[in-house]
Amino acid sequence: MGTAAFAVPTLVHLFEEGYKISGVVTQPDKASGRGQSIQASPVKQKAFELHLPIYQPATLKNDNARALFQAMEPDMIVVVAYGKILPPWLLQLPRFGAINLHGSLLPKYRGAAPIHWAIANGETETGVCTMQVDEGLDTGPVYLCEKTSIAPDETVIRLSERLAAMGPPLMVRTIGEVIKGNLKAQPQIHSEATLAPILKKQHGYIDWRDAAANIHNRVRAFNPWPGTVTRFRSAVCKIIKTKVIEGSNLADPGTLVAGKRALRVICGEGTLLEVLELQPENRKPVSGGDFANGARIQPGEKFEPVADN
Repeated sequence: MGTAAFAVPTLVHLFEEGYKISGVVTQPDKASGRGQSIQASPVKQKAFELHLPIYQPATLKNDNARALFQAMEPDMIVVVAYGKILPPWLLQLPRFGAINLHGSLLPKYRGAAPIHWAIANGETETGVCTMQVDEGLDTGPVYLCEKTSIAPDETVIRLSERLAAMGPPLMVRTIGEVIKGNLKAQPQIHSEATLAPILKKQHGYIDWRDAAANIHNRVRAFNPWPGTVTRFRSAVCKIIKTKVIEGSNLADPGTLVAGKRALRVICGEGTLLEVLELQPENRKPVSGGDFANGARIQPGEKFEPVADN
């Protein structure tokens, strides 16, 4: 059971290891992109290439869904970035239970966007865990974990790719040991849990009163979605890539400091952030330096906050 690209390497690895996959369950096709064309999930696309049976129930809460899973007679359900809570009857169906691959070191960052929030919060370490699925949100006992460091400038795309590659061997190892009866899941310490809620566009609104390092973390965490945005001369600009700069300037947060080849922004506590790449509204991405030259930024001009209409 999986939907997002993060789940594809695990599906491929299980297939190549020779496991009999009686079905691939993924979410229904959805409208996506500017044209809102209907798109199959990355998991569906890969399952089609592998000639595996594909099922896309709109809900898991009716008799049709129950009949579907009962017909497949699964010994185990492997869940990776599926996107829905599994009902109790489904958890009880397979004799070896349901095992989930989660992109954090549980109990930290339970929820839909663990990789994004780990970067946004400036974590220097994360990892992947295999866990026994229960009726809660990533609250089940944990089988195995593998850690990795987060580089200071690593983006969510790069870290997601690395974690997605770390997950399949850990899942295969978990499955093998569970089937042999050699591995027992350990309860999480619930008092240490943190949440990684689903991302909303408001999470990408930049507050220049925040410290430069914190804004930099959010830029690398929230691109491409929901995107980190600000306003310049009444138009929205998407900030794509940044770098924290040594030094300080006590002018108002959001004030722009334009050089011949660089664009810097004064942030909270006088910290400085260099904008390496940004995308003006209805235009292609450009370097910070090219933007500064083209806009002919005046002394005292600022990036302003974005507000919902």
